[in-house]
Amino acid sequence: MALIFHAAINLSLQLTPSPTLFAPLFCKPQKLLKSSVKKTHVCHSSLVNEQQQQISFNEQENQLINALIGIQGRGKSASPQQLNEVGQAVKVLEGLEGVSEPVIVNSDDSEYPQTGSNLIEGRWQLMFTTRPGTASPIQRTFVGVDFFSVFQEVYLQTNDPRVSNIVKFSDAIGELKVEAAATIDNGKRILFQFDRAAFSFKFLPFKVPYPVPFKLLGDEAKGWLDTTYLSPSGNLRISRGNKSSSNVSVVQGTTFVLQKKTEPRQRLLSVISTGTGVLEAINEFIKLNQSVAKDELELIDGEWQMIWSSQMETDSWIENAGRGLMGKQIVTKNGQLKFVVDILLGVRFSMTGTFVKSSPSTYDVKMDDAAIIGGMFGLPVEMETKINLELLYSDEKIRISRGYRNIVFVHVRTDGTRQK
Repeated sequence: MALIFHAAINLSLQLTPSPTLFAPLFCKPQKLLKSSVKKTHVCHSSLVNEQQQQISFNEQENQLINALIGIQGRGKSASPQQLNEVGQAVKVLEGLEGVSEPVIVNSDDSEYPQTGSNLIEGRWQLMFTTRPGTASPIQRTFVGVDFFSVFQEVYLQTNDPRVSNIVKFSDAIGELKVEAAATIDNGKRILFQFDRAAFSFKFLPFKVPYPVPFKLLGDEAKGWLDTTYLSPSGNLRISRGNKSSSNVSVVQGTTFVLQKKTEPRQRLLSVISTGTGVLEAINEFIKLNQSVAKDELELIDGEWQMIWSSQMETDSWIENAGRGLMGKQIVTKNGQLKFVVDILLGVRFSMTGTFVKSSPSTYDVKMDDAAIIGGMFGLPVEMETKINLELLYSDEKIRISRGYRNIVFVHVRTDGTRQK
């Protein structure tokens, strides 16, 4: 997607664009959550309303979407195992028969006026991108920030065919839109040349021009975008684009995964990334899944990163770490649980304990073996934490639970999907 939105990094910098344009195990019904925080504004995430619109993904597409769940920064913070899962799923889809010609090609032959599909037309959300070492400043800065939403608009069947890249900062702030004039090379490739861009801020009645002289950039403002897979439903797209390296030569492009519609877990994680209306979104998510709930929930083994909790951290980091309010949890099949928090380079806090199932959706957890570890050395820490852990939702990629002092936690799996 090239994503050349460099300007918001610092308008005074001289930046030039680099062209490159789930089948879960559901939770048992639970009581909806209540926030102990005084509310001044309620944000409705409309997860339920969006789900009422049928979303169609086949088995192979679901494998890719499932691999994307829990990856932060649209790939920037992905583990090697997560990247491998996404790469394998992308490879499978690119080998399938999706829409054979994702782009409509007009013909001068009146008997066969055009071929291809118009499913590529519309607004796409960027879900994942590979990040080569020569990535543009915008890819390193904006794409890896979950708080921002990144979109691509493709409108080719008009008098002014265009491909636009959009960074939406927030509903309250506005967005940056970078536009390119587009032409169709063949049934899979779009050629484009960036020619205009502007910031649209909600608090200003006019647009702020993007300070890059596209006309003076020549070939550096040009690029191409191949669609290597387009789902028959028109909801999922895999594209590969060229980009310029430091010597302006065309190199192997970046891979992008984009969706027109997202599934409930993706929308929940999107709300969490904004930090607004999270409890409401969790309530809607739980409500949405009540009709297909499992009688028992399992504390699935693996490495789980905490991405959100309903309580802010206290001033004592060691208390936060010992209560699971930060860092990572490692769950093993033999009933052991470990809290791990990286402190400094090579130094971490580790606390080990055990868990025993006490009901279909709850576990009794006792953490009592803590230490600060640096290399081969460890400094024991005297502390003990007892938790009644209630699982509100659990699958191979995301876990919602209620733990210490009824705090609600959301964890995502970081070590890939468990092999069955």
